[in-house]
Amino acid sequence: MNRLKLRHMLEGFFMEDIGSFDVTSQLMFDKAQTGQGRIYMKEDGVFSGEQVIREGFHLIDEDIEIRMAVRDGETLGAGETIATVTGPIPSILEGERVILNLIQRMSGIATLTRRAVNQLEGSPIKICDTRKTTPGLRMFEKYAVRCGGGVNHRLTLDGGVMIKDNHISMFGNILHAVDHVRNSLGPMTKIEVETESIDQVKEAVEAGADVIMFDNRTPDEIRDMVKHVPAHILTEASGGITPDNIGSYRSCGVQFISLGSLTHSVKSVDISLELEVGVE
Repeated sequence: MNRLKLRHMLEGFFMEDIGSFDVTSQLMFDKAQTGQGRIYMKEDGVFSGEQVIREGFHLIDEDIEIRMAVRDGETLGAGETIATVTGPIPSILEGERVILNLIQRMSGIATLTRRAVNQLEGSPIKICDTRKTTPGLRMFEKYAVRCGGGVNHRLTLDGGVMIKDNHISMFGNILHAVDHVRNSLGPMTKIEVETESIDQVKEAVEAGADVIMFDNRTPDEIRDMVKHVPAHILTEASGGITPDNIGSYRSCGVQFISLGSLTHSVKSVDISLELEVGVE
């Protein structure tokens, strides 16, 4: 993740959560009182969020010492330590909730992604995400997908052209839509076209699409559709595919499978911070 953007976003998150100051912690503890917090997994999962821990606690208080026990992408069991943070007790408590909220969600996404990747073990197909992310958290969620072994689709709308069903229906057909876009496009941006039938696939090939997506198709339908795509055009399956049924797509012939559920239907991993007072 970009460090400058990360720090800027964390500042906003902390301002939202803290307000003027942490009334409870600052009234109960003196700044000179130090403690050690152990951040640990309360259930099995894939960890994601090392930079959030480092930048988050240092943003709150540069005197907090951080020792990471694991790296992003590692699989941990319940009870295993992620990191220890040592420093002023009010500072640790002030930053705790925001940091835990972020790494819990990120680790949930990394865990779900790893589960999907494992379902395709031995297959050359790569798992990727979609733009169905939480507004404001896309950088974190997309990074977590990479920690789980997936790859990122478009990060933003300007990352590539994706001509979908609504674009096609409003413009008339795939050929006209692709030609119109290509005439105004530079050489570095790819064009992907969403298709739902063999006729649309043939039209997308004729139009010179760089990537063809098979939308909401069964594995058997995709196997028939991909036969009409030349080797130089990338293919993607999307729609209705989840970590539970993705195994049935392992031999469908595409290079990529995108899953919106990696970010829009994820369950956060339970992670906690246990604080000990007076630890040197």
